[in-house]
Amino acid sequence: MTTETHSSRSALGAHASRIQRTGRPLPFDDARHLQAHQWLVDEAWLLDAQDYEQWLTTLTEDIHYLMPVRVTTALGAGFDTAPGMAHFDEDKYSLSRRVARFMTEHAWTEDPPSRLRHHLSNVRTFATEDDNHLVVESATLLFRSRGDVLSGSIVSAGREDLLRRTPEGWQLARRTILVDDSVIRMQNLAIFL
Repeated sequence: MTTETHSSRSALGAHASRIQRTGRPLPFDDARHLQAHQWLVDEAWLLDAQDYEQWLTTLTEDIHYLMPVRVTTALGAGFDTAPGMAHFDEDKYSLSRRVARFMTEHAWTEDPPSRLRHHLSNVRTFATEDDNHLVVESATLLFRSRGDVLSGSIVSAGREDLLRRTPEGWQLARRTILVDDSVIRMQNLAIFL
């Protein structure tokens, strides 16, 4: 199935898969749902541990990682993101460059590193027309603490992921992050959601 996605409206997302969900959510005891949920938990552990090099291995080569800018609009406006604007609009190359920068002395936004905790909930998994893909919705709450002076920051968001079965196991092929705030109150976004 090839339909419009958030990725299809982005220059960096032009290469991203357009596969969409079909039907109702899978039952919680469906093996595919359990595998997808396990994948999300394992990914959250990697992100909390800031093992970004390992995290990169869980991404497909055609990954599109997008966090559009949210806007507040009137009921019935038909949109809630700013066209052409995103906090993150990345492909595998740009994500790998961000990770490489974390390993240098120039990553001052993460020196000393943040303390992170990703909380996951509301996981729903959907089949697609291709048995090697799953669409997974989840809610995430990120707590981030930096240093000893500032209070911690929280970001709440919904995510829609496309997982692809590969010889290496399930990998992330597309992620759209819709934050619940239109104004991000975090000092910087040198993190991954």
